[in-house]
Amino acid sequence: MLRQFIIVLTLGLYATLGNSFAAQTNQNIQTIIQKAEQGNTEAQFMLGFMYAHGQGVHQNYAQARQWFEQAAEQGYAEAQYNLGVMYDQGLGVRQNYIQARQWYQKAAKQSYAKAQFNLGFMYAQGQGVRQDYAQAKDWYGKACDEGEQKGCDAYRELNQNKY
Repeated sequence: MLRQFIIVLTLGLYATLGNSFAAQTNQNIQTIIQKAEQGNTEAQFMLGFMYAHGQGVHQNYAQARQWFEQAAEQGYAEAQYNLGVMYDQGLGVRQNYIQARQWYQKAAKQSYAKAQFNLGFMYAQGQGVRQDYAQAKDWYGKACDEGEQKGCDAYRELNQNKY
């Protein structure tokens, strides 16, 4: 089974048009960097996202990981999830399902539905963990409870297969 991770975040950096676009974007990036360096978790996450996707900066997974880690260590669930994705997919780091699971679990415990779904998938497939359909069903159910449709679908599928 193939899965794709699509992380969508609108940063609002492109509000101005014409000649002022580059100056406005540069100013916004500098503000984000300043806040991130001061320990603002949301700015750290945004900067990680920008580096991961090459938005306003050159794509650099090492920088993305660094900023995501800073926010994740402060408990920012979306940064924890994105670190999980990086380790799960081997984006700028050596693919490591155990690390992915650890980061997903931190975000999942904060009711972050995408992380809950990904944990369910890891248990269903035995990636980084011993295959355990009961655990998979539990995590899929939690993701479903948080509104993650893929979690609901996977939960139903496991129930139909009587796992």
